[in-house]
Amino acid sequence: MKDKRTYTHLKEHGEDMSHENESKTKLSEDRGSLDLSFMIEQHKREIWEYKQKESEWIKTQNLADGYKKVINELSAKLIDQIRIIAELEKEIERLVAENKK
Repeated sequence: MKDKRTYTHLKEHGEDMSHENESKTKLSEDRGSLDLSFMIEQHKREIWEYKQKESEWIKTQNLADGYKKVINELSAKLIDQIRIIAELEKEIERLVAENKK
């Protein structure tokens, strides 16, 4: 027996062998808001959107942490430089006073 039926006679051409006239429904159009598969897909979309927002938040947080670290390092260097400048000014004042004597 053949797996697929083919037309063997000219008069069979009018018969529908493919069942293409059977009604087919698209799930996305016929599903209501209470359909479980629709709710699952909607939930998956929402999860994906939240993951995108979370990744943006993490990216922003990492940048902020990096900036904070750089600022702290620069501040520490600036404080050290101010301390060195103050020490040098005291040394200059001492030398000036010493030269006046």
